[in-house]
Amino acid sequence: MKSSKVIILLGPPGSGKGTQAILLSEKLNLYYIETSKIIEANVMKAKKGEFISIKGNKFPLAKEKKLWKTGKLCTPEVVSFWVKEKIKELSKEKKGLVFAGSPRTLYEGKEVIPLLKKLYGRKNIKIILLHISAEETIFRNSHRRICQLMRHPILYSEETKKLKRCPLDGSKLLKRKGLDDPKVIKVRIKEYKERTLPLLDYFQKENLKIKKINGSLPPADVFKNILKSL
Repeated sequence: MKSSKVIILLGPPGSGKGTQAILLSEKLNLYYIETSKIIEANVMKAKKGEFISIKGNKFPLAKEKKLWKTGKLCTPEVVSFWVKEKIKELSKEKKGLVFAGSPRTLYEGKEVIPLLKKLYGRKNIKIILLHISAEETIFRNSHRRICQLMRHPILYSEETKKLKRCPLDGSKLLKRKGLDDPKVIKVRIKEYKERTLPLLDYFQKENLKIKKINGSLPPADVFKNILKSL
């Protein structure tokens, strides 16, 4: 297991983390752990009154659903629990991993990174920081669509703006209701700055190198630069 790679992609909403994670998973044969999908799947199917019990504490899933829908980060204890369970499952299958936007908080980092170090080894953990401006974040997210079947993110461009079907699986393209509204995006940017960026200091203290990549370039160029940095 200590020979398998773990790639962590960080960056503000709309910086292309999901797109790059898909490309990296295909190129390097890695399993793409989509934290947002794990959260979405768990909160959207939650029944009234349902909760998750972690270390003796109960966390109502209705509250997590409300946080998710308003653009705020879900409770770190809950997210960490779900992500760690997935990591353990995949490590048994000897699979390398790529994360997009996870860990999201300092708490999650302190929970997930020690586990990754133990299972994969520090030298195999690579961190990529994609940076774009706040203005571009708002534009990209407010114009972005995802496909109905596999939830592929489709970036807005002259070539894609008239697409009605996903070019990868043929399903209908949809906007994420609420989550990609400009008002909610501003909340997500604030959450990223206040709760995710502090992770960079933690990574450095853990002797994990961070490579900064310009995320405003076309996806193909960003991908090429990520591969160079690896």
